[in-house]
Amino acid sequence: MMERTYAGTCVYCSDQGYLTELEQWTPEIGKEIAAEEEIEMTDKHWEVIKYLQEQCKNEVALSIRRVGKSGVVNIKEFYALFPGGPLKKASRIAGIPKPVSCI
Repeated sequence: MMERTYAGTCVYCSDQGYLTELEQWTPEIGKEIAAEEEIEMTDKHWEVIKYLQEQCKNEVALSIRRVGKSGVVNIKEFYALFPGGPLKKASRIAGIPKPVSCI
């Protein structure tokens, strides 16, 4: 585990850059992680982030297919919002652990 500073707050991260404690996450931290991923956040991005966080809190296993069936976004939109690994990037921005379904 390593420490990183986002939005002036020191947080704990895995060696792959995923927050290890969701309680440390704030929208400001999410914005800074999104900037690292070269993603400019829109309202639709935040809807996806909120959905992922809710699923994580409810201990639901996440997958691209599950997100695509969520009613928040379809799979094509998910890839457009978070290009180059949508579930990995969105999970990192959301402050949740890397999903098991991600390689």
